[in-house]
Amino acid sequence: MNKENLSSPEYFLIIGFSDIPQLQIPLFVAFLVVYLLTLVGNLLILTTTYSNSHLHTPMYFFLTHLSFLDICYISVLFPQMLAHFFLEGILVSFTECLLQLFFFLDMLTVEILLLTVMAYDRYVAICNPLRYMTIMNKAVCMWLAAGSWGVGLINAFPHIVLVSNVSFCNSHIINHFFCELTALLKISCSDTFSNETLIYISGVVIGITPFILIIISYSKIAASIMKIKSKSGKDKAFSTCASHLTVVVLLFACLCSMYMRPTSTYSTKDNKIMSLSYVAVTPLCNPIIYCLKNTEFKKALRKSKKAT
Repeated sequence: MNKENLSSPEYFLIIGFSDIPQLQIPLFVAFLVVYLLTLVGNLLILTTTYSNSHLHTPMYFFLTHLSFLDICYISVLFPQMLAHFFLEGILVSFTECLLQLFFFLDMLTVEILLLTVMAYDRYVAICNPLRYMTIMNKAVCMWLAAGSWGVGLINAFPHIVLVSNVSFCNSHIINHFFCELTALLKISCSDTFSNETLIYISGVVIGITPFILIIISYSKIAASIMKIKSKSGKDKAFSTCASHLTVVVLLFACLCSMYMRPTSTYSTKDNKIMSLSYVAVTPLCNPIIYCLKNTEFKKALRKSKKAT
């Protein structure tokens, strides 16, 4: 194999879950159900919010962005994941692998930033209710949403540039269910110090910093909730906050475990499992937590059903 082929392989073989044949059918059924429920749940949010004018608020504005993102997010990864259960491996070109990685990193970044923006929105709504519509006006919401999408593109691009210059002479077999960043670096025969440094920088700026901001927002929200005299109202508010934080902590914990450590410590089995948490669990939980447990949304949904 000449030097050109080493640095620019024609294809990668993604082996998916072929190392656990006894679980192929149960996993296929489970992932198919998750995929369909996630699509239905997020499409329900988009259509209900669009058709009900009283849901045209900052909270639901950001939620529609999150729902649209989750639909795109799982559609980039799930079809290939499902195909793995009928094939021993899937061949993808080097360009296709980089494109999948680019969209994955882009949308994962946007997911994190939107969750952060939504935590800030809830903080303003609960802690500064009289100034809510002034602070979270239409222009601010547009800029926050656009900024989230823009930063996603900016964060993903340098990773792709660095990966495109990495050599893959050891193997072209990716032991994962998609072109995941650490799985690619694991099979590289190049010095990946620059790649790992960029991952740490992104982890601090895009991962740890938003997580701290979310925790601060919910801490202030919790302090405001404690002032509520009604026990039922307090319990309901804490239940909602706990649900939000559960998803956020799960997402950030798995991301930090995967990306904030040296590639040499990479564990294929562990990383596959952790990847499933933010690839499958988070997009599925978002509609349940943010809407299907929300009284206002359920009323709007029943109103839409009556109208049809």
